[in-house]
Amino acid sequence: MLPPAEIALPASREAVRPLTWIASGVALALAAPLAAQSAADDVGTVVDPQGEPGDPQPDQPALDPQGDVDDLLTVPDPNADLDPPPVATGEEGIDTDGNREIDFEADILEYSADSDNVTASGNVVLRSGDRSLRADTVSWNQQTGVIVASGRVRFVDENGNQLFSERVELTDEFEAGAMENLLLALRQGGRLAALRGMRESDGTIALQEAAYSGCSVVTPQGCPKDPSWRITAERVVYDPQSQRIKFTGAFLELFGARILPLPGLAVRTDGGAVSGLLVPDLRFSKSNGVEVSGSYFLRFADNRDLTLTTHVYTQAAPMVAAQWRHLTERGAYQITGYATHSQRISTFTGAPNSEEEFRGYIFANGKFQLSPDWSLTGSIRRTTDRTFLRRYDISRDDRLRSTLELERIGSNTYFSLAGWATQTLRLNQPQGEVPIALPVLDARWRPDIPLVGGQLELQLNTLSISRDIGQDTQRAFARAQWDLRRITGLGQVVTLTGMLRGDVYHSDENFLTTTASYRGNPGWEYRGVALGALDVQWPFVGEAFGGTQVFTPRVQLVATPPIKNLAIPNEDARAIDLEDSNLFALNRFPGYDRVEDGARITYGLDWSLRIPDWELKTTVGQSYRLDSDRDILPVGTGLSEKFSDFVGRTEVRYRDFLKFTHRFRLDKDSLAIRRNEIDAAVGSSKTYAELGYVRLNRNITQVEDLQDREELRGAVRIAFANYWSVFGSGVFNLTDREEDPMLSSDGFDPIRTRLGVAYRDDCLELGATWRRDYITSGDAQRGDTFQFYFSLRNLGFR
Repeated sequence: MLPPAEIALPASREAVRPLTWIASGVALALAAPLAAQSAADDVGTVVDPQGEPGDPQPDQPALDPQGDVDDLLTVPDPNADLDPPPVATGEEGIDTDGNREIDFEADILEYSADSDNVTASGNVVLRSGDRSLRADTVSWNQQTGVIVASGRVRFVDENGNQLFSERVELTDEFEAGAMENLLLALRQGGRLAALRGMRESDGTIALQEAAYSGCSVVTPQGCPKDPSWRITAERVVYDPQSQRIKFTGAFLELFGARILPLPGLAVRTDGGAVSGLLVPDLRFSKSNGVEVSGSYFLRFADNRDLTLTTHVYTQAAPMVAAQWRHLTERGAYQITGYATHSQRISTFTGAPNSEEEFRGYIFANGKFQLSPDWSLTGSIRRTTDRTFLRRYDISRDDRLRSTLELERIGSNTYFSLAGWATQTLRLNQPQGEVPIALPVLDARWRPDIPLVGGQLELQLNTLSISRDIGQDTQRAFARAQWDLRRITGLGQVVTLTGMLRGDVYHSDENFLTTTASYRGNPGWEYRGVALGALDVQWPFVGEAFGGTQVFTPRVQLVATPPIKNLAIPNEDARAIDLEDSNLFALNRFPGYDRVEDGARITYGLDWSLRIPDWELKTTVGQSYRLDSDRDILPVGTGLSEKFSDFVGRTEVRYRDFLKFTHRFRLDKDSLAIRRNEIDAAVGSSKTYAELGYVRLNRNITQVEDLQDREELRGAVRIAFANYWSVFGSGVFNLTDREEDPMLSSDGFDPIRTRLGVAYRDDCLELGATWRRDYITSGDAQRGDTFQFYFSLRNLGFR
């Protein structure tokens, strides 16, 4: 037995041999795995429990036993510049007899035989598996088994959560007892501080006078800052079995002001969601008055949840909504529904009916991966009437499409069997005129063996379109296409293409189609298509302006025998318009029902320049037809005469600060601008301006799909005071009566404008917006809409 005197070990780290405590049983570590609903990068990294005790440590928070819990959350980030610990994958630190092994290291080790105490001081480190504890002093009473760590205590559990305190009591089973002035930094985000803590007999950890926040307590520059929001509570209980933190007497504080009680608040410690009330939304609109919506979130399992929402209005009947989400082993789906009881809108007059009826909307979609090659995708969008979505500000779509598709994607094969149906929301369009496509089949195969050195692709396609009021069409075709691509010794890229296709069509009630060129002949029609093409590109690369430029002339020859186009119904190739994206396409119609015949030569050039921070691209071209065929190419499309219009595109990019795209079409005779489209964005992610402008001056009046229009879109956001910003946007119709005789516009009609102010930092987002709609659609009235929103990170409020 050692004499009743102190034994001092040398301070030299090399002279200290780690000792091992064997503790009976297996127990939960001091800071049981705690987490919150956020990313770990906002917490900072955590200390490596396997690191050396002599490594420099960041300053610990000065925890005043008499201080306020506010001080515990607002200390500088204790995790700065430290690597995260490994996450445990097994029960490390347990010996073969089931006892927990606790290794420790220290500068000085003292033993008192009278009190049977072992005291370690000076950079003390305790380790058990992936858990570690660091402190200035650790004492162990061998009779009681109590371990007391004091002085800048830092505990790291196997999940990377860190606990800081001035004094912690543990048992010889490495279990936490009483704690004072503690700060818990969660690996998944957030901090939980309390003046006192105690481990209860049932294994739960109870904290008194606690505060929680998902905010960082330092700026990106490392300066201390107050959290923009926090939750204060009289009592916080952590249950390691259910992995939940429950708050009692909780209040939400924003910028130091207590604004909202949160009864029954609970958060999961593994980053998952918890059932409970969500923060309500507040909105005012011309159609519904003041709107308050509140939701309750039900989490049934990790892969299933349900959100129930109630919308209450001052000028409309209440509305309920629900969203069900389910993640299965083979895929995921969601179902969202809205329901209310109010006046419906007449389809023909646009006026509300006198009686109130059921109104609602359902939206469901999902995708299932049946096997590595096969998948099933579907969506349903249906509403009871045409103005429901717009009135309740759910969607501004003017049509709803429901689809179902079975798809197989192999290494050299493709198969798709699909169908779709569309519900129109336009007040002046009868639903019976809208087609239903079922089935839509497309199958393709590329043999592995080359054919005469080229690639062969075989395709089979069928389509059936039916209407209650209008033309019905069925189509089937088979296609074989061969492509051979070679690079010559001079660097030209030469592509040869050959294509053969056979079509079968059947249609009836063709006279109900308004545009004569779309009808085709009723009954059965057959068509053969043959095509040959030669495409030559010759890129030249060189230096220019301190960068690299590429100049690529391109010439394409396409020849097709005469085709029975007008005898065939046109369902999918109506909106033809010459532009840069289809200038060199083998068929410049967007679908299969129309094919350009005759022979044509297309020529153009691409030029690009890349210098440090800058990138410039431009494309320009034109085509020449050997014969003039105006039967299927209306005047104004840019393709109706032998020489086509000029088309082009220019793109300019400067880092991520400037993006500019200009697309144009110039009349071949007068150089008048037939298409002028601009998309520009300048600025950073916080302060930026965006502009979009399009003008189509095609002078086409007899084709419903090719009307002229002019539109301007703009948006701007200006950031200030670190986290604040103001923003605005607008959409304006600039089409006048000369461009569209059916309009009564004077050339400047606002469609929608929006202004707002927002605050956004690492854990809080709030703002207020004002929006004005200038178009009345049934009971969706034109007028102002005001909305206030806020979202708190880590609590799943939004």
